[in-house]
Amino acid sequence: MSLSAYFGSLSVANLLSRMPAAAAQGMIWGLMALGVFITFRVLDIADLTVDGSFATGGAVTVMLLLAGWPSWAALLAAFAAGVLTGLVTGLLHTKLGIPAILAGILTQFSLYSINLRIMAGKANQTASIKKFGMFWDAESGGRGLLVSSLHIPQAIAVGAVLAALVIGLFYWYFGTEQGSALRATGSNPAMSRAQGIHIETMKVIGLGLSNGMVALAGGLMTQYQGTADVNMGRGAIVIGLAAIIIGEVLCDAIFKKGCNFAVRLAFVVLGGVIYYAVMVIILWLRLDPNDLKLFTAIIVAIFLAVPHLQAQAKSSFSHAKKMSQQGRSKRSC
Repeated sequence: MSLSAYFGSLSVANLLSRMPAAAAQGMIWGLMALGVFITFRVLDIADLTVDGSFATGGAVTVMLLLAGWPSWAALLAAFAAGVLTGLVTGLLHTKLGIPAILAGILTQFSLYSINLRIMAGKANQTASIKKFGMFWDAESGGRGLLVSSLHIPQAIAVGAVLAALVIGLFYWYFGTEQGSALRATGSNPAMSRAQGIHIETMKVIGLGLSNGMVALAGGLMTQYQGTADVNMGRGAIVIGLAAIIIGEVLCDAIFKKGCNFAVRLAFVVLGGVIYYAVMVIILWLRLDPNDLKLFTAIIVAIFLAVPHLQAQAKSSFSHAKKMSQQGRSKRSC
């Protein structure tokens, strides 16, 4: 197929029709990225627990829905289950002296078996909209799903409301004494300890809060797609990092030094939406779906490199300007 025929076969209308669904899923992944933000940016820890805790949130949600729980209560339970997974990682790291990255791997590894047990030994469980309906339907009696892939506008609205609520809560919490201690622990552990902050406790709290948020997003994704799978969290950490890096690069590019904490959190969610939109474009271009993880790695690498390349370019420009000024001063003498 020639290049002109290839591009002629692509439908822009088809791409645009896919974007609302990409925005809905991107917001859910953006909520997950807010959890990753706590460990990656606040605590400066690469926590690999999230691949397991995301699936834990989905497993808890689907089983409680099948047991007759309201969808919002199932999400709260998923958050609590995620907090427990984070606490395990935190205790392995702080009490047993296991490096944070290895503690996360151990917890993630064990969560596969735990998630199977939660889902009654099955690799996946279904919570379809046909069975439960939507939350706002009168027939559901308030036990319907909050989001669904069959109701994209409502899913976007729910995602936006939850994102605004979480960002507001995070902004408030990290302004409190405990939240400030948590941020200080990640910025300078030695100085924090000297100031009387119990950094081990702060790490455990941060890991618990982070994975609770990740599990909440996993529960929301289960409701959106109507099913939970033990492998649904595979690669979640990479997607979370991609959303964070994309959001931060855009935030710094637009607001420069005016990108405060709340705005940065909002751009993390936006980064999740942009990431998923890029994935949709890749599929629209009919590239091999098996290469999606490769493209994800390339996207993350590019955005990670942008700040470094900008700093290098600025340094080179400043050096050249300084040398030029020195040359002019010598000629004037």
